[in-house]
Amino acid sequence: MYERLGGTGGITKIANDAVDLHFVNKHVATRFENMKMTVEQLKNGAATFFIMGTGGPSVYKGKDMLAAHKGMNASDTEFVEVISDVMKALDKNNIGQREKEEVLFVLFGMRKDIVAV
Repeated sequence: MYERLGGTGGITKIANDAVDLHFVNKHVATRFENMKMTVEQLKNGAATFFIMGTGGPSVYKGKDMLAAHKGMNASDTEFVEVISDVMKALDKNNIGQREKEEVLFVLFGMRKDIVAV
């Protein structure tokens, strides 16, 4: 899937677009108000996680999903809104339906490590 999403450059663009959408999404934007990292660090973490998770180089150095979300008590609404932002970013980058479905499948597979933990 790494190559079909545009390799490192394409996935970085998708991740950056998704993070930008999170900042203006009224359902999740407040989660980012008091971040302990810069926007660039957040975008880099999202991109490198996405790159590694799609079969690209293992360059991600951050926490796993459970550790990253532990104590946040994220709601189902927030989870769905984040996924919606990712889908919009995929659309913006002209990603095909098959790839969008595969990304959606992977994201929903991580729900247990994100929602209500």
